[in-house]
Amino acid sequence: MRAVICNSFNGIGALEFGEIADPVPGPGQVLVDVHAAAVSFMDTLIVSGRYQLKPVLPFVPGSDAAGIVLAVGEGVQRVRVGDRVACSHWYGGMAERMVTPEWGVTKLPDSVSFEIGSTVRYAYGTAHYALTRAQLQPGETVFVSGAAGGVGMAAVNLASQQGATVIAGTSSAAKGDAAREQGAAHTIDYSYEPVRSRLLELTEGRGVDVYFDNVGGALFSTVSRVMAWGGRILPIGFTGGEIPSLAMNLPLMKNYSVMGCYWGAWTERQPQESHLADEQLFAAVGQGTLRPQVSEVLPLPSFAEALQRLERREVMGRIVLRAKQGPDAPA
Repeated sequence: MRAVICNSFNGIGALEFGEIADPVPGPGQVLVDVHAAAVSFMDTLIVSGRYQLKPVLPFVPGSDAAGIVLAVGEGVQRVRVGDRVACSHWYGGMAERMVTPEWGVTKLPDSVSFEIGSTVRYAYGTAHYALTRAQLQPGETVFVSGAAGGVGMAAVNLASQQGATVIAGTSSAAKGDAAREQGAAHTIDYSYEPVRSRLLELTEGRGVDVYFDNVGGALFSTVSRVMAWGGRILPIGFTGGEIPSLAMNLPLMKNYSVMGCYWGAWTERQPQESHLADEQLFAAVGQGTLRPQVSEVLPLPSFAEALQRLERREVMGRIVLRAKQGPDAPA
């Protein structure tokens, strides 16, 4: 099969596109004929050796995909050959076929295309898990940094659907407009606006109830000082390149919490709860309640362009790689 191949942890430029042996599902695993694979910022970190997980070399990058089940291993009960599914694992998605554990596979509603389906599980799963951990309540204020990225847009979409007032933090006016289309009530362009004073202005001095942080770095340091009493900080990722530290007198004085939100590890530890959440999310996407955003669909051999655009922060929503040509359900 054709696949993107990572032979060393030397970044996007060292990746190759070529032929490798077809994967074979073992017990509890599912083999999927991949039609579409979504690209994530996590993929750029993994191929550079900068993620907390390092697969054994060589490997195929790509955490999210969608396609049709070709075969199932012993003990698999949730899906069968011929099912349309979305699937995800730590790696393996940027190929014509992918093997994933059964807990990483969810049936795709007929109304959801492979391209859209490939973007849901990681981005919306992460956002849903984090906001559930925070016990988000209607009427609370949520500040989402990196709000125009895949996970950020999912958080804006979900939080607004749950009745929260969402403030989207972005690095450009165009990205702010994209976040508004997903339900953000306000935007802050932190490329030039004073984040601290704007947040206090928009919350009438109360501060932020829930901080959904995709960026880290200096922005985290700023927002950690404008949290509301009893607030919750959700560290999701560090796309700014710097893992921040927190002065512990801040949560002490405001009685706020920092809540870890490592969705990938949670799905492995709590597969039943994860599967129920997946079913709810895909049903909402199928009904049009949630609106995953795909900015562009590129052919699989254009993987380097997609990953490089992510690294340069040029993407709004998700970029998808098409592994198969042919008819599909409507987006």
